[in-house]
Amino acid sequence: MTFASRMTRCPIPFDRDHGAEAATRFADLAPELAELLTGAAGCSPYLKGLMEREEEWLRAALADSPEAAFEAAIAPEGDGDPGDALRRAKRRVALIAGLADLAGVWSLEEVTGALTRFAENATDRALKYHVGREIARGKLPGASEDDIETAGGAVAIAMGKMGAGELNYSSDIDLIMLFDESRYERDDFHEARASLVRATRRMSATLSEMTAEGYVFRTDLRLRPDPAVTPVILSMAAAEAYYESLGRTWERAAHIKARPCAGDIAAGEAYLDRLTPFVWRKHLDFAAIQDAHDMRLRIREHKGLGGPITLEGHDMKLGRGGIREIEFFTQTRQLISGGRDPSLRLRATVPGLAALAGGNWVPEDVAEVLAMHYRGHREIEHRVQMVRDAQTHALPGSAGGFRRIVNMSGEDDVAAWRERLRDALAEVHELTEGFFAPEERITAAPVLHADDEEIVDRWRNYPACRSARAAGIFERLKPDILARLHKAARPREALVQFDAFLRGLPAGVQVFSLFDANPALVDLIVDIAATAPALAVYLGRNSQVLDAVIGGDFFADWPGLHWLADDLGARLEELSEDYEAQLDAARRWLKEWHFRVGVHHLRGLVTGREAGAQYSDLAEAVLSALWPVVVTQFSRKHGAPPGRGAVLIGMGSLGARTISSTSDLDLIVIYDADGVEESQGPRPLTARPYYARLTQAMVTALTAPMPEGKLYEVDMRLRPSGRQGPVATGLDSFAAYQRDEAWTWEHLALTRARPVAGNMEIGADVEAVRAEVLRRDRDPGATIRDVVEMRARIAEAKGTAGPLAAKVGPGRLQDIELVAQCAAVLAQDCPRDVEGQIGSGVEIRWLTQGEAEAMLAAYDLLWRMQAAAKLLTEGALDLEAVGTGGREFLLRETGMDSAEALTREVEARAEAARAAIEAALARLPGEA
Repeated sequence: MTFASRMTRCPIPFDRDHGAEAATRFADLAPELAELLTGAAGCSPYLKGLMEREEEWLRAALADSPEAAFEAAIAPEGDGDPGDALRRAKRRVALIAGLADLAGVWSLEEVTGALTRFAENATDRALKYHVGREIARGKLPGASEDDIETAGGAVAIAMGKMGAGELNYSSDIDLIMLFDESRYERDDFHEARASLVRATRRMSATLSEMTAEGYVFRTDLRLRPDPAVTPVILSMAAAEAYYESLGRTWERAAHIKARPCAGDIAAGEAYLDRLTPFVWRKHLDFAAIQDAHDMRLRIREHKGLGGPITLEGHDMKLGRGGIREIEFFTQTRQLISGGRDPSLRLRATVPGLAALAGGNWVPEDVAEVLAMHYRGHREIEHRVQMVRDAQTHALPGSAGGFRRIVNMSGEDDVAAWRERLRDALAEVHELTEGFFAPEERITAAPVLHADDEEIVDRWRNYPACRSARAAGIFERLKPDILARLHKAARPREALVQFDAFLRGLPAGVQVFSLFDANPALVDLIVDIAATAPALAVYLGRNSQVLDAVIGGDFFADWPGLHWLADDLGARLEELSEDYEAQLDAARRWLKEWHFRVGVHHLRGLVTGREAGAQYSDLAEAVLSALWPVVVTQFSRKHGAPPGRGAVLIGMGSLGARTISSTSDLDLIVIYDADGVEESQGPRPLTARPYYARLTQAMVTALTAPMPEGKLYEVDMRLRPSGRQGPVATGLDSFAAYQRDEAWTWEHLALTRARPVAGNMEIGADVEAVRAEVLRRDRDPGATIRDVVEMRARIAEAKGTAGPLAAKVGPGRLQDIELVAQCAAVLAQDCPRDVEGQIGSGVEIRWLTQGEAEAMLAAYDLLWRMQAAAKLLTEGALDLEAVGTGGREFLLRETGMDSAEALTREVEARAEAARAAIEAALARLPGEA
């Protein structure tokens, strides 16, 4: 279907009397098309002038191949000064875009896309022409004719609507001009910059100057850093240094839409990649809300746009409910969450709203309404600008002017059109104002005891409250926070622990802004402070984990090991060029998920045993995602792993999947060089030192303190030969050692061994060795005697703990696990969990059913108590020290009704388990 025939499908009811001359000029065209041109000329003196100047071209464009004519207009051919060719092209692009817009055959995005494409071509043409002239005159040092294609390293960064592909009908273009200083010798820098400054000024003049042929685009270069004192084109290094040290929120927001559009596009893209940390913060940035709100208020005050909505003269861009409010809403939400969610890093407004809704960052209905009104507002803006090609956004001030715009919108009923527009402006303002300036929460602070007043008074001296901005936000929040603390079950304890949280915060603006925008978070903090002091202190030191709570799925079901490993692996893959960034990203990821498990446990959403399985999933996900990253990094220096590679074997609680919130990881590394003697790389290593150093690199990746902390502490003492043995063991050596040299305690440890990361084919081989060793015949009496001796040595080394000790002591966790592992060895069986191992002991009649039940009852209670205690305190469990909230959590988790009952029950079950253990150790299998 031709362009002309598509246009005639949507005749517009314009007033023909105002376009009488056009009616005569184009009467020979199809009636509907003639009516469209007549109405357009009648309503828009600008379009009428374009038709008169470009009648011949217009007729050709409306013939059988108008698309080709339009494409030719966007990119005019010719050598020499492109100024007049671009001015003629601008007339033609504006004419066709205007007619296609009015006829309804182009969507808003097609109109703005066509205008943007032409702006890109015009800027690129003008820039390269003037840089080429500098090169031809020998003024750009070291540059040749070949450098014209990349404009000698100069690039135009399109900002605003041009960057987003959203140019309006009579838009100016906002550009930041930069050049890649690395292309020039240091001694040539100033000469090169002077040459590119001249080229940039002449490019701007080519685009902006009005001649008899018209103009191309009004060009604004003032969005560059510090435009009052900097040249019109900056080196990329200077721009980066500015944004890194002095960049402001409005400049971050502006760079959401930044896009290289002319000149050295590759250099521009690399520059914007380097600027990513400035634009997109690692953590949720709710402080941007206040900055954006302040910007809006300053614009309104400067432009005099406050007060109620009056349609006459209303500014569709900057006025209440206008285009800028939707853009600010979208960009601010992108700034808040885009560092955490890369899918939000979109330049255009409507796709940005859709991405925010898709990620649950804004309600879907809000995004749909704002997108609908954004399109409607932009179409009205275009019609206002079409009248006289004016860079205006103001609605007419007269009845005739309104009728003109309504007719250009394809309607006749002015009153209905005005009512819809007024409702749309009001709805946009209500939705966006509620986000930027929610109703003040006026809360009366409770009357405090003198001791409590003393705690609150010292808050102003904490690091989090020292900046004026942080102090201002916190003072506004403080009455509400104190009121919520006062409503806690134990207000004094909640206040003391909140104080510990606040004292640990290194800075406050982001966290306080987070609270301000999400009041429910304060309830969570109060809940944690009143219940889990250790978690409150942890949160003060790692407040960034609160980002996860806002993510939308914080309280969703547990996703499972495979999803977790894939998710972390994908995040690390995105940072594949920066090893340290990968390690820090893994730490951030683990902290958020670790915090989530703790909160779910604290709030009773999961049991202690379920939390243990989830902590185990996290550890295994970290190992499986991080191991290939470490291998890749190590391989860059020493080549790929020789042979088949290596597998990480989880031992202890990791192997048994009973990790607590503070567990170390017990690991051993088994490799198979498969006859390959040496790696192939820049610095090759023979197999044994290769895998030893690779293992050390993995341990460092897990344990090194970095800006985001550590991942885990690692214990490798369970490897063959213990501390004296190599940190990585060959598969054949491992098998031989386990068959011929391992002590009984090493076979007991082997009962919990499990492959967790690396080459799982080698893991299957290790599992085969494990099964073979555990199932072979052995002297039961000798094994039991060894266990009795080990138990005695443990008791002598660890001493006797208190009545609420969970791990150490007769009949406690370590004691039960030792006997359970012995049962598995005696049974020649391979279960890794305590329940399965004790069950094996019953099957071989080493344990009675009653003894098994006594040990399992003690193990269950002690494990639940320990899992809860790890959230409450970093030291030994003290029921007085953890406070009332902590005691209530502990009692809930253990099913007890008082601290005294818990103490009695722990002692009784431990004693029953001790008796069962000692009875078993006094007999052989088959004697129970």
